[in-house]
Amino acid sequence: MLLYHTREVWWVHLGLNVGFEQDGMGEYYKRPVLILRGLSRNVCIIIPLTTSEKRNMFYVDAGVVAGKSAAAIISQIRLIDTKRLVEKIATMPVKEFEVIRKSVRDLL
Repeated sequence: MLLYHTREVWWVHLGLNVGFEQDGMGEYYKRPVLILRGLSRNVCIIIPLTTSEKRNMFYVDAGVVAGKSAAAIISQIRLIDTKRLVEKIATMPVKEFEVIRKSVRDLL
């Protein structure tokens, strides 16, 4: 049984990354992410979210998440173990999710 679903936004322990990789914030390196696709109960593909005002072709509007305007950083897609999932924040509306998914397809 999956404990997460596509379109959900979660706080995730991303950890400290290297170079230009997106990492988490605070003591536990947490960051909000969008579940792009579940592959099994143990792994899923995620896209980190940001409230940064920076916008370019790799930052796609994600609407309002937890009361803040957010963007999906589609260049930072990654596979994570579901043990990194901490807490569900919300479920993204279908319209915003489809725009992000199309942007990912166009990127790849």
